Order: sequence, then structure tokens, then C-alpha cells
Amino acid sequence: MRFRSLRWRIATFYALLLLGVITAVALVLVFELRTILLDEARAKIDAVGTDIGQLVRGQSALSATGEGLPVEQELTTTGSLDHWAGPTTFVEVDTSGGYPEGKSTNMGGATFDKPTATADHPVVYHTETRPLLGDLMVRDELIRYPGVALRVQVGESLATYDETIARIRGLLALVLTLAALVVIAGSFAISSSAIEPIGRLGAAMGEIRSDRLSRRLGWSDRKDELGSLAQSFDAMLDRLEEGFARERQFISDASHELKTPLTVINANAQMLQRWADRDPQIRADSLRAIGDESASLSSMVNGMLLLAKAESGDDIPREPVALEDAIAEAVHIVQPRAREKGLALEFRAPGPDAPRTMVLGDANLLRQLFTNLIDNAVKFTETGSIEVTLERQEGRAMVEVLDTGVGIEAEALDRVFDRFFRADASRNRAVPGTGLGLAIVRSIARVHDGSVTVARRPGGGSVFRVSLPIVTSLS
Repeated sequence: MRFRSLRWRIATFYALLLLGVITAVALVLVFELRTILLDEARAKIDAVGTDIGQLVRGQSALSATGEGLPVEQELTTTGSLDHWAGPTTFVEVDTSGGYPEGKSTNMGGATFDKPTATADHPVVYHTETRPLLGDLMVRDELIRYPGVALRVQVGESLATYDETIARIRGLLALVLTLAALVVIAGSFAISSSAIEPIGRLGAAMGEIRSDRLSRRLGWSDRKDELGSLAQSFDAMLDRLEEGFARERQFISDASHELKTPLTVINANAQMLQRWADRDPQIRADSLRAIGDESASLSSMVNGMLLLAKAESGDDIPREPVALEDAIAEAVHIVQPRAREKGLALEFRAPGPDAPRTMVLGDANLLRQLFTNLIDNAVKFTETGSIEVTLERQEGRAMVEVLDTGVGIEAEALDRVFDRFFRADASRNRAVPGTGLGLAIVRSIARVHDGSVTVARRPGGGSVFRVSLPIVTSLS
């Protein structure tokens, strides 16, 4: 069960990794040290064997007993080989057939194994174990010289080297044990320090509820990956809090907006129940009021449904749409209302030779976007004109709706696309509408990877700009 914990898995993996590396290093050190010690033993017996070989070949003036004796007798005289022997070095001279003729006195009654050097391999190294001498590295050399044929064996005891390696192995084992304890403790400390912020983050996430979205981690001092994760979490909470605030405001505004038509419908329904049979005028007025408010209520509900569809994004079809056609249809829809107010409504489309401006999206939603913008301009323009333009700029379609209306106050420019927002409630109550038109415009633009902005015109009125990506190629 513990290994289901990320802390245990990280600590175990890290500890095993470090222990594996330390163990591998220790094994390599022991192997290399043993190789160095064996090389040292080999170099020692090489020096003795080479010295004796030079003497046999007459290349050295050294003589164990003096001048005048054959070299065989010099080497086989008792004590003559002690010159080359030592506490751990042993020397033996044999005949060419392998019969011992002389040896250093420190060998006692012991002898080396039968020589193995041949004419093809005059120098041979091997290890052997002798009852009185222990483990040895032996150099066996067959020396042939005019009138001389000897076998010289020089052995070096490996007991000291083995003891040194054993001590080093014991030391490394102790160091490895201590290192293992330190690594295990350090691994758990490191994993705990790495997991602890994640635990805090998880605890903070568990405490998040719709009524506690103001909580923040505030890890601005951390510059690592966990700090970036915490900042992303705080940013997500900011978006969630903003979204919940918008939803609460939407519910509040929708309740307020729905309350008026429902109240009027209810009041007129009561009037019908009491006076419909007595007064035809009251009946007619009440039915007219119920019809008007029902239409307003239906328009508001339809606007909410359209807004929900626009904000869903993923559910809308993605098909090539010619903006010229969508804008022209929107102008055609709003044109009668513009004529009723005596306004000039004109669409300045690109020339007939210009390429069609194609975007990917839902033709109905895009037509609704431009219809809402143009209808909004007609509502808030009493005299003058509304002009719609379409241009191509750096791979994007730029649509502008310009009017000569009352304009928008500077402090209200950032909020005109909010649901149910009214820049001047006292003035705009007389203007028909649901208060959702521009919110729908913004949502439709966003789901088409576009944007919409608004600005005041220097000469009076407003200009709404819609930017949409153009389809460069159609497959």
C-alpha cells in the first residue's frame, strides 16, 4: 500500500539509484585496486627475474660467491639466492628438466610447482598455493644461453595484498552501509520536501467550493515548477471566481429582467379574469399587453439560448462561410427598421474583382453577430447613417459598423458586452431589446477565434470592429 504513495516511490527509486551507483563505484574501486596490487607484485618478481637473467647471460657483474665459479654453481650455492629473496619474495632455480637445484633459505622445505615455461613461451606467470608459503604469484622463466639452461622461478606472496584488499573491502562495506543509511534518509527527506507542496496544493483544492473561491496559495516566492503550478492554480481560481461572479450577476440580472414581463402578464391576466366580460376595452388592452410582454419574454429566452449555444463553441459546425453574404443578409434584415427611422444603412463591400472573404464557422451564428451589431446601431441612432465595411488585413477579416448615434460613455466601453448591461438605464429603458445582443456578439466572435471591440468616433457615434481569421486554403 505504501508504494501507491508518490512519496515512497520517489524515495525508493532515488535511494536505489544512488545505492546502485555507489555499489558500482565501490566494485570498480576494489577491482582496480586489486589489479594495481597484482601489477605491483608482478613488477616486483619481474625485477628479480630480470636481474637473475642478466647475471646468467653475463650482463651483470654481480656474483653471490665471487669470481671464478660457473654461474650455475653461483646460483645453487646455499644462501646465494637470498640476495634476491625477501620477507614475501621467494626464489628457486631448477634444471631445464624442472629438478630443483637451489632456492632461497626463506622457502624452507617448500618448493614451487613444476615449471611450465617452454621454448615458445620462455616467461610464464601463474598463481599457485603452497602449504608453507600460501598464495603466490610466480614468474617462471626458461633461460637458454650457450652452455647454460636454467629455470628461474620467482614467487611473491599475495597474503599482504589480500589483507590490504580485505581491509579496503571492509572499509568500503562500512562506507557503503553508512552511505546507504544517509541515502535512504536523504531520499525520504528530499521526496517529502518535494511532495509536501503538492499535498498543500491538494488540500487547498479540496477546500475550494463555490462560496470559497477567494482562497489563493500565493506562492509568488517560488520560482520552480511547483511555483509555476501554484501560480497556474491561482490563475485558474481567478478565472473561476470571475466566471462564478458573472454567472451570479447573470442570474441576478436575468431574474430582474424576467420579473417585469412576468409581473405585467400576471397583472393583465388578473384583469382579464375580473373585467374581461364587463369591459371590452380592458379585455383588448390586457390581451395586447400580454402579447407584447410574452413576445419580449420569448425574445429574451431565445437570446439566452442563443448565447448558451455561442458559448458552447465545440458544438457549432465549422464550414466555409463568405462574410460578404453573411453581412449582406444582416443588412437586408435590419434595413426595414432603418428606413422606419429615416436612417441610411449602407454596406461597402469589396469590389467585384476582389477575392471572397472566407472564414470557418456557422453561417447562422455569423449572420446573427452582424445582425445584432447593425440592429444595435439602428436602436441608438436617431439621425444620420450606419455604415458597414469589410476589409482584409494581414490574414484577418476586419468588419466595422459605424453609426452617428449618441455614442458610448468612456467609462462604459469595457462593459458594453456584458449581459444585461445598460450604460444609461434611464435612457435605455425606452429602447426595446433584451440586453443580450452585444454579449451574444462577443461570444460568437470568440468561438470563431475572433474578437470584437468598440470605440467612440471623434465626430460622435460609435464604431464596432470585428476581427475574424480568414481561411487561406480550402480543401
